[in-house]
Amino acid sequence: MVRLPAMFVICILAVPLLPALGSEPPSTPVPTVGVTAASHLVGSGGHSYLDEKNTKFIEQVALHYDKEDNIIVGCLSGVRSELASADLIAAGFKNVKNMEGGYMAWVENGLAVNKPLVQEEL
Repeated sequence: MVRLPAMFVICILAVPLLPALGSEPPSTPVPTVGVTAASHLVGSGGHSYLDEKNTKFIEQVALHYDKEDNIIVGCLSGVRSELASADLIAAGFKNVKNMEGGYMAWVENGLAVNKPLVQEEL
């Protein structure tokens, strides 16, 4: 019997769920930026970083951003953020980029991560 690594098995099991979640692959290519470039763009203050795709994502973004604002969208691996970026572009946002590889690539490239302070228990 061949044993597959747990991560591989989880990925195989998750694939059939993607269409059921209502997220179709983008029909047109989504502009993409690597994590190092994303770090520089966000750090320069000219771009905002978003990390959330939910049922009210477009409405929430529209409340806080103009259609001309520079937005970089990320997630854990870059898959959901690609879908979210495509949704924003389809809604008329003009300067949206997907962060390729997501948070995992960010950490793998040694980029800074702000971790919340843990309060000591009293």
